[in-house]
Amino acid sequence: MQQEKKVLLGMSLDELKAVVKALGMPQFTAGQIAKWLYQQHVTQIDEMTNISKANREKLSDQFVVGAMQHIDCQRSVDGTLKYLFPVGDGSKFVETVYIPDGDRATLCVSCQVGCKMNCLFCQTGKQGFEGSLTAGDILNQIYALPERESLTNIVFMGQGEPMDNLDNVLRATEVLTSEWGYAWSPRRITVSSVGIKGKLKRFLDESECHVAISMHSPLPEQRQQLMPAERQMSISPISAVVRSSISVSLDSTTHRCMPERSSNCCRAWSAV
Repeated sequence: MQQEKKVLLGMSLDELKAVVKALGMPQFTAGQIAKWLYQQHVTQIDEMTNISKANREKLSDQFVVGAMQHIDCQRSVDGTLKYLFPVGDGSKFVETVYIPDGDRATLCVSCQVGCKMNCLFCQTGKQGFEGSLTAGDILNQIYALPERESLTNIVFMGQGEPMDNLDNVLRATEVLTSEWGYAWSPRRITVSSVGIKGKLKRFLDESECHVAISMHSPLPEQRQQLMPAERQMSISPISAVVRSSISVSLDSTTHRCMPERSSNCCRAWSAV
């Protein structure tokens, strides 16, 4: 039985160093692979032309880039584009929304297929939860986007709850903000959450990206009607976590936390 090849897209520089070491390649090859992935956006290992043919063959024996093109695109009258991307083995799909606005262009990315939160206003919640995306699946929505070069901002406000897939969201944002990756400023990235207390604190401790808390109502009773997660994840302790983070980072303005009242772009948009 042929062994399934592993995906390079989504790997950190340290993980790429472990790959090249295991394959007996020079350590500097890891940095070359990272540049080909996150700066040149190659789709095949053979395109990594400053790596020797012998080493490209070694890499190709066990790995693939893992980029997958969208299978559908719908256009709104205002220029907004909704893409459908395959994830995993290609049998499941997520929506990604490109939103142009003057000199800005925001991409709304998904982090799960379906969602466990079951918010009343959310189309995604009605389909149930089918699985979490890998870091590669999350990044592919940017990697394979035709308008990639025009992006100014990324928001994790698509399908799924980011704090319910925190490890992979952190891995993806690490690639996006690291010098060896996309080298984006964390201030260009906003992660939205209903507020899962322990995981939200971890995100605030480990990431410098912005956070938007989905409130939809400041009243706990009304919020619970709209968002069942309020029963286990009340807005009061979530607010305390956010206030604590803000007080810690006042001098550096590391985090900018904000309430989010409107329905999220992919979650609420079932059709164009």
